[in-house]
Amino acid sequence: MNGSLGNAGFSGILNEMPPFFKLFGGFIFILVVAIFLYAIIRGFSTWTTNNASDVITSPATVLDKRTEVWGGSEDAGSSTNYYVTFELASRTRIELQVRGDRFGLIVVGDHGQLTYQGTRFKEFNR
Repeated sequence: MNGSLGNAGFSGILNEMPPFFKLFGGFIFILVVAIFLYAIIRGFSTWTTNNASDVITSPATVLDKRTEVWGGSEDAGSSTNYYVTFELASRTRIELQVRGDRFGLIVVGDHGQLTYQGTRFKEFNR
């Protein structure tokens, strides 16, 4: 057998790789892990803050609606986020993400009772 077979495999490739590529690859790996952890921590923080907030019902007017479409290239599907901007009785404006089935039932100019908890939309009754 050839003596160079001991360097075969993944560890052999790493041993032969220039130091710059090892550092760059390590940096990219750490960056991806950090972004993933940040997203998890931020989502958990928002969830915790919303759960600790009071459920508020207030008279409100629908000022605007918008959608945010992301993903979807060639064979991949796309996703849509739906947002509605409300103006409360105190003249404060709040934009909340709503489900698609609720988004279609809300019309700009509607007046009604908005129920929300932190940044979480609960319901809107005309």
